[in-house]
Amino acid sequence: MADPFLYNTGERSGYGCLGHEVQVEHIKAYVCRPSFFTDKAVIVIHDIFGWQFPDIRYIVDLIAGHGYITICPDFFKGKDPWKTTDHWHDFADWMKEHDPVKVDREADVVLKYLKEQCGAKKIGIVGFSWGGMAVHHLMLKNPQLDAGVSLYGIIRDSEERYNLLNPTFFIFGEKDHTISHDQITLLEEKLKQYCKVAYKIKVYPGQVHGFAQLKPEDMKPDDKPYIEEARKDMIDWIKMFI
Repeated sequence: MADPFLYNTGERSGYGCLGHEVQVEHIKAYVCRPSFFTDKAVIVIHDIFGWQFPDIRYIVDLIAGHGYITICPDFFKGKDPWKTTDHWHDFADWMKEHDPVKVDREADVVLKYLKEQCGAKKIGIVGFSWGGMAVHHLMLKNPQLDAGVSLYGIIRDSEERYNLLNPTFFIFGEKDHTISHDQITLLEEKLKQYCKVAYKIKVYPGQVHGFAQLKPEDMKPDDKPYIEEARKDMIDWIKMFI
């Protein structure tokens, strides 16, 4: 099996987080809040490297800086994330224990926390890779989520995968070898045919899987404009609906 990530995920700069960890019922989570009161929130769903990976915490802090209570729960519920030392031939078995469409209970727990403990009235969701698949699933199932952004992760094996409940933005890299151009084309054709809400699909030139969550110091110079564009597009989509 080819490595899903072409970037060397073992080489990352450190990151001093701006938020803090909380316990939400049976789930640990990382939360960052803006400096002012807001009733708007965003849930961030991590990739296979888990809720403590520096890149995902940077994204949480970035979104919070735009005025949202932002939370990244441990959707693995204490199970080990994928590690840079793991072998890719074990990936299929690992995925069986970390199913991105079995996140509904945890999503409901976090939604309840945001509404009852944080005063959130509008809530969006953003997910990367594994988390992108989870976002696609939740945008088909949970009407409490007012908008979603799925970055390089889609549900492939459900006939209902085009019946989005609320506005959803799909972000892809042109050179992502985990999601083919044919899959993206099919998604676009079927959404145009069946989807009754706002949606958007955008492919970023030259970008591989995992490109949009890199911290600035870890970006390659040629990729930086596209990473920054994808992040701006993500934030703009959230602001449009949340």
